[in-house]
Amino acid sequence: MPLIHQDKITGTTAQRALWRIEEPEEWFLEQLQLSLAEQAELESIKGWRRMEWLAVRQLVAELVSGAERSVLVKDEYGKPHLHNSSLYVSISHSHHLAAAMVGETMIGIDIQKIVEKIGRLAPRFLSAAELDFINPVQQRIEHLHVCWCAKEALYKAYGKREIDFCTHLLLDPFVYSPAGGEFKGRVIKGDFAAEFELRYVMIEDCMLVTAMV
Repeated sequence: MPLIHQDKITGTTAQRALWRIEEPEEWFLEQLQLSLAEQAELESIKGWRRMEWLAVRQLVAELVSGAERSVLVKDEYGKPHLHNSSLYVSISHSHHLAAAMVGETMIGIDIQKIVEKIGRLAPRFLSAAELDFINPVQQRIEHLHVCWCAKEALYKAYGKREIDFCTHLLLDPFVYSPAGGEFKGRVIKGDFAAEFELRYVMIEDCMLVTAMV
């Protein structure tokens, strides 16, 4: 069972976990015992996305204790939440890894495989001020991935649409460390404003970032 990482975020009640997807689909189906609604949703999903869909639900089941598995559903904006539960939940997946996080306050998680092309895409999701604090020489690609995952995590924590990544999701300057680190970010949209603590770490060939108020 490739549950490769599980921990509690220091100083909080939030938990996160990572799963390396290696099992066949049948293994997940046996473990999860999907509801009829879940089965119908899975039927609409094709290819490798089916494995990602199953793996994040297995992770949530690992993180949320109880005699009966909590069913993961989506609200009107597509944000996942647990049926009949006050817990917040966030999920993500990239290639061979799936990630999930649960907590009692607004949270977000994102994982992304490191790819060189992010350098060309950076102006689409970073403001001019944010581009200025990226080291142009050392670990530039890794630094950009932290920023991308951080903004994705903020977006997931906020949970609503019509977000401009450059103007509504803001990152404080930080120096990238290969060992991982922490910095602050904010979501400011209309009458909503909240500051989040962002934590990042490289796991295998992927960047993982969590956000929490």
